[in-house]
Amino acid sequence: ACVGRHAVASHQSAAVLHGIDLLRDPGGDAVWLTRPPTRKSGEHLEGIHLHAARLPEQHVRTLYGVPVTTATRTVVDLVRTLTYMEGVVVVDCALRLGKTTELGLADALRACARWPGIDRARRVVNFGNADAGSVLESCARVVFAEAGLPAPVLQAAIATPDAEFIARVDFCWPTHRVIAEADGMAKYDDPSRARAQIMRDIRRPAAGCP
Repeated sequence: ACVGRHAVASHQSAAVLHGIDLLRDPGGDAVWLTRPPTRKSGEHLEGIHLHAARLPEQHVRTLYGVPVTTATRTVVDLVRTLTYMEGVVVVDCALRLGKTTELGLADALRACARWPGIDRARRVVNFGNADAGSVLESCARVVFAEAGLPAPVLQAAIATPDAEFIARVDFCWPTHRVIAEADGMAKYDDPSRARAQIMRDIRRPAAGCP
């Protein structure tokens, strides 16, 4: 009521509604809203982050009875305003979950072509990869790139010379016969998963991977 009937849930709030991963927890008390630019975006209202921007009809939908920016528009809004790594987490997740597509993101970027942060948004979107399986894997991809490493193959299947499947790994550099895994501690809460990981690691040298 305090921001007017044209306000739409956007940015971090829209990401939560769409189920898109965020690197940083937005917290449960604040909300992010966008409304037409006829109203000031800098107006301060406790617990509300207000943005002023055009919202074409095709960039808005209703979700859980709430007007919200579409997943594609949400991604573009976030990658314009977040850090590079935070943006990669958003893009990778949205692509992985099928919330958006590369074509849809390209169209949305063109619609926002003159907006602040759009150049960074293009770089983040171009770096996005639906094969990144988690927030941690998305962060690892950024770290690898910043370190000057060649782009790895994601979710690569590892097999023995006689084509016996061993495992699917997070990252692989086939030319260098190197793989990398990005595992959180939750993966090892189940002892059976920990044992399976150990057995898989024992068999990896048979496939020529250190």
